[in-house]
Amino acid sequence: MAEPLILASRSPQRRAILEQLGVEFRVEPPEVEELGQGDPRTLVAENARRKARAVAERGAAVGAGERVLGVDTAVVLDGRVFGKPVDEAEAETFLRRLSGRTHEVMSGICLRAGTGERAEVAVTRVRFRLLEPPALRWYLASGEWRERAGGYAIQGRGAALVAGIEGDYWNVVGLPVAALVALAPELFVRIGTSESPASDGG
Repeated sequence: MAEPLILASRSPQRRAILEQLGVEFRVEPPEVEELGQGDPRTLVAENARRKARAVAERGAAVGAGERVLGVDTAVVLDGRVFGKPVDEAEAETFLRRLSGRTHEVMSGICLRAGTGERAEVAVTRVRFRLLEPPALRWYLASGEWRERAGGYAIQGRGAALVAGIEGDYWNVVGLPVAALVALAPELFVRIGTSESPASDGG
């Protein structure tokens, strides 16, 4: 039986990924001050840790045996973190800078159980197409850039902006599945054991 999990995140994308994976969880949004500047890898790792700890230390929010998952994702180009654009003008600035170039999507994940923690940072390289003005106008008009790190959503219309990726696609969506499975295989149904569904021979 999989361990119970608390997701310390408001992200609907992360909820949707866990639901797709069949992981049982509930959401407890963290109340925490996140870092906004610094080395990107250190930043996402620390923010994920802060989110997990904030919920884990809330007392009644966490029951016996429950684990808390904190996640933080950033879009990084030339060592600079691109967060969520504050308005359409900033979204356009972000997309123009990403146009025709390869950037990195970094996610820190931290799984906390009791006083113990396991953590990982996943990195996916994303290559953007050269974005001509009509494509920029089309995407900005969609409004999909709102509340998206880097100003785009690869799982939506933003897929049309991307020429290719190297690494975990789900990391770009918001939750690095490969890293989570490696970090916490106990969250998932065990494959190749008596807990797996028996083959029907067909």
